[in-house]
Amino acid sequence: MPHTLQLTTPSENEVQIQRTFNAPRRLVYDCWTKPELVRRWLTGPEGWTFEVCDIDLRVGGTYRYVWRAPDATRMGMGGTYREIVPAERIVANELYDEDWTGGETLATLLFAEHAGQTTVTTRIRYSSPAARDAALRTGMDQGMAAGFDRLEAVLASA
Repeated sequence: MPHTLQLTTPSENEVQIQRTFNAPRRLVYDCWTKPELVRRWLTGPEGWTFEVCDIDLRVGGTYRYVWRAPDATRMGMGGTYREIVPAERIVANELYDEDWTGGETLATLLFAEHAGQTTVTTRIRYSSPAARDAALRTGMDQGMAAGFDRLEAVLASA
């Protein structure tokens, strides 16, 4: 059964994205935190490649992702883990190399399982309402939905 992404704006500086997956919470969490699994679904738009996927999953540890577009343009981002509760919660800051989000954002991911399905809730806090609105205008919901569809396929094959 396919699940759809739900995007809301709970405050003037925040975006919340929610999606339910047909898999247990531990597996969904692993797909978010183990580079060999992240590389299989967080690949960016069609035609892009995922060049760097470094994850040091510990409080104070960092992560770094870099994608390459078909025209060889690179898009990179990274951050630092602030809070980790395995299979339940991850809080990390994030900043893109070419800062189009108005500065650092704070992302909180929650993983909740019910009847063998896992709902992932991502709340992103931007530096300002203008930064949040600019992020929304990028079509982030479409890009995230495509990535989550790939994640669902990875989960089905695990």
